[in-house]
Amino acid sequence: MTNGTSRTPGTPLPPGSTIGILGGGQLGQMAALAAAALGYRCHVFSPDADAPAKEVSAAQTTAPYEDRDAARAFADAVDVVTFEFENVPDETLAVIAEAVPVRPSVDALHISQDRVIEKTFLADNGIGTAPWAPVATATDLDAAAAIGFPAILKTARFGYDGKGQVRVNAAGDLAAAWTEIGKAPAVLEGFVDFEREISVIVARSPGGATRSYVPVDNVHRDHILFTTTAPSTIADDIAGKAQGIADRIAGALDLIGLLAVEMFITRDGDILVNEIAPRPHNSGHWTMDACAVSQFEQFIRAVAGLPLGDPARHSDAVMTNLIGDEADQWLDLMKEDGACLHLYGKAESRPGRKMGHVNRLSPLLSP
Repeated sequence: MTNGTSRTPGTPLPPGSTIGILGGGQLGQMAALAAAALGYRCHVFSPDADAPAKEVSAAQTTAPYEDRDAARAFADAVDVVTFEFENVPDETLAVIAEAVPVRPSVDALHISQDRVIEKTFLADNGIGTAPWAPVATATDLDAAAAIGFPAILKTARFGYDGKGQVRVNAAGDLAAAWTEIGKAPAVLEGFVDFEREISVIVARSPGGATRSYVPVDNVHRDHILFTTTAPSTIADDIAGKAQGIADRIAGALDLIGLLAVEMFITRDGDILVNEIAPRPHNSGHWTMDACAVSQFEQFIRAVAGLPLGDPARHSDAVMTNLIGDEADQWLDLMKEDGACLHLYGKAESRPGRKMGHVNRLSPLLSP
């Protein structure tokens, strides 16, 4: 142990211990700040020397994720390891897991980082999704077309915020779309006539206890999350079912940590899961100012084996992402009553890049 003490498996990680975080983005940054408030040190592993999370961490490793020697040295310097995004090579995580606990597990990462594996996992556990078909080679295109059109062709791995996705309006466009995404393994997803998109964030402890935040309504702009409104205005019974689905998925993953589940609510009131992410999530940023225990503190509590906190909110909230030069409005936002500004400190502003977010709070209307 880095703090020089031994620890019985299953006992909470004591303050003063070091939490390793794979990934250096804003999610890692906010997780590291939450960890520091609980008395932990964080060691961030990222290939980017100027990663936002490294600005607030006690130690840093700058190396490619594929560098197994660097990964072993990183593992030797920490007490537990987690990750802030899915695009970490699971082979690297497996090497780290030989030396130190990894939470969530390598298996959870493996399932979540590949859309084909993820959707198969959901189907095997009786969780509804949009119609889909795998496209691994050109010979799969004709069979995939049977799901109907319009549809979206998505790369199986490494896609986010609309990257690696192409809309396909007819079977005759499918081959060109597959070429456009680089002829990479992909999934073809049928369109869903949904009434809204929601998400649920649930934490699960090493002992299997779960606590979830209220479902929230999400609105996307140019395939990037634009606003999250907490709470969702869906009916109470649908909200309960959505939270139940998130709990089921966390249990099936044997998750230790935090899980975000993105869902579609159809016009008939059915719930279909779109994607899962075993980490803090953009749609949970509202919790930083509207709850006593934010998603980031809850994440650290779960990873460290601490009791989970109360996810109840004390305020309603609307989170708005600041994309690209929208972050230039920072001074006006700081003058706005009820607005809580969070900037990520990224060195370069680019179109489509998340530079920060603002949470606008209002009085709690209902529990």
